[in-house]
Amino acid sequence: MDTTDMGDELKDVLITADQLDQRLQEMAADIDRDYAGKELLLVGVLRGAVMVMADLSRKIHTPSQMDWMAVSSYGSGTKSSGVVRILKDLDQDVTGRDVLIVEDIIDSGLTLSWLRANLLSRGANSVRIATALRKPAAAKVDVDVAYVGFEIPDEFVVGYGLDYAEKYRNLPFVGTLAPHVYAH
Repeated sequence: MDTTDMGDELKDVLITADQLDQRLQEMAADIDRDYAGKELLLVGVLRGAVMVMADLSRKIHTPSQMDWMAVSSYGSGTKSSGVVRILKDLDQDVTGRDVLIVEDIIDSGLTLSWLRANLLSRGANSVRIATALRKPAAAKVDVDVAYVGFEIPDEFVVGYGLDYAEKYRNLPFVGTLAPHVYAH
């Protein structure tokens, strides 16, 4: 799917596929430097982080394993409720492991703050966060994010794993939707 497939549903392209690829390459180099001599457990947060996890993990040269979690703090709306539920837990034990949480986007920071604390409480040696996108204006808690792809305005975005009503995840770029798409 690309911009021509979207017709009048696309408002703007905020970050192109090439920009994403270049920035993930830079992030991978930083991760390789920071984890030199260690083995890394990459924990992707489903479903949005699938694209970021796939692309970032292929650029990292540090020995690593992957696992997935699904957590929810959204309930029925588009704003975080602050109450986090684990929908799918890790298959691997994190005790003594260096964990890198891989996210698509951080807005309020509530879910990531909870998830980081949860993994540390399970005995992880370290827990850091890598995200493709961060919305600083939407932050409700201060979350230490080690690797940030792009800081973006507090707008609803789709593409590169991010969805609206389970659509648009497969866009190779990050964009905004035209208001008529979500105005009911």
